Amino acid sequence: MSNMNVMGNVIDFEPPQGLTKAEEKKSVVIIGAGPVGLVAALELANHGIANVVIEKKNGIAKESKAICWSKRSLEILDRVGVGDKAVEKGVIWQLARTYYQDQELFNFNLLPEDGHKRPAFVNLQQYYVELFLRREAQRNDLIDLRFSHHLTGLSSQKEGVTLDLETPQGDYQLDTDWLIACDGVRSPVRSMLGLSFEGEFFEDRFLIADIEMKADFPSERRFWFDPPFHDGQSALLHKQPDNIYRVDLQLGPKADPKKESELDVVIPRIKKVVEGREFNVEWISIYKFQCRRMARFVHDRVIFAGDSAHEVSPFGARGGNGGLQDVDNLCWRLAAVVKGDAPSEILELYNQERVFGADENIYHSSRTTRFMSPMHGWQKTLRNQMLRLATRYEFARSRINSGKLSSPCVYPTQAPDDPQLPTASQPGSVAPDAPQSDAWLIDQVGLIPVVL
Repeated sequence: MSNMNVMGNVIDFEPPQGLTKAEEKKSVVIIGAGPVGLVAALELANHGIANVVIEKKNGIAKESKAICWSKRSLEILDRVGVGDKAVEKGVIWQLARTYYQDQELFNFNLLPEDGHKRPAFVNLQQYYVELFLRREAQRNDLIDLRFSHHLTGLSSQKEGVTLDLETPQGDYQLDTDWLIACDGVRSPVRSMLGLSFEGEFFEDRFLIADIEMKADFPSERRFWFDPPFHDGQSALLHKQPDNIYRVDLQLGPKADPKKESELDVVIPRIKKVVEGREFNVEWISIYKFQCRRMARFVHDRVIFAGDSAHEVSPFGARGGNGGLQDVDNLCWRLAAVVKGDAPSEILELYNQERVFGADENIYHSSRTTRFMSPMHGWQKTLRNQMLRLATRYEFARSRINSGKLSSPCVYPTQAPDDPQLPTASQPGSVAPDAPQSDAWLIDQVGLIPVVL
């Protein structure tokens, strides 16, 4: 299935009931039909909770955006019915290599042992993940997908939320008990509520490009500090399905975004990376690193998840994977509240745990960014000396930071600090996987009823 086929998946507008008469109050409305919002919808449906998904677009964006999906994300995608599709379409990899100039410093295997249902990582363009999830949601009677809907206002009270929605055929209001905001970094919901999004901005600019190219490059993550083809900066190369490769190049803080986006500037840069091979540019973006989050993710009846709640730099694949872990943590709790099986106070645990998870992602992402783009002066001198030492000495290699890749955090608990407890299944951690005679342990854990 080509990128063009994905882009052809446009949803015709279907007028909702609310345009002609008032609708009944909904239990849950989700804003945003990206991977985070659609997984939330499907996971709520798994628990028997009907929900409405509101999306401004009527198709799927052409940008690949997130491409690295971790083992934990694949396990979550399994639970909502698209794990097999993601693995079959994606490029499986688990080896990451780091270079200084033209010398490999080290490599590491992200899944060194057997006995897991899913690989360490799969590279798959976000538009495919959205397509698989959307088709799964369209088949589910508990999910009401509403495209071409623009949120123009909202009113949040202690008993629910009222949404003002604009459509191609008129405006209407929709009431809901709970609203999940999965509407991205520029979250309209967050803006309408006047909530802050604070953190750290980094000055260096980066070029991110997806290119179509037939090449024999291995299915590995390859990262360079100061490579011969991009002097004094960093570079990343990743393989995706359909002969698409992700190229990420550091440009420095003084780079002109408009000029650096021009093809006659981009193409010569990429030619050096791919050693003169023929290629076509599919997507270009210039960005800066940002590491930010909201102070809280739960605000009365409005709950934030994914990029609307937190933002990290892309090195380490912590954005999309962190968002899926948000709704994995949230949806079983919210389902219990909607059913009356638990008090709404249980959602405070979502807030506490996912703020903790976001802080861990921001910590690792910020450390990577500072190592990749140190300030001029002693910081840059120290970083460069460490890279030179790493070409000769083992001890220095552990201090080289090219992006600590996403893994589930271990939530803080009140469990005793017992050294005899196993580290792989310690309290607060994701249950480990293991093969059984005719199934996988991780799938069986997901079937255990939740008792509150």
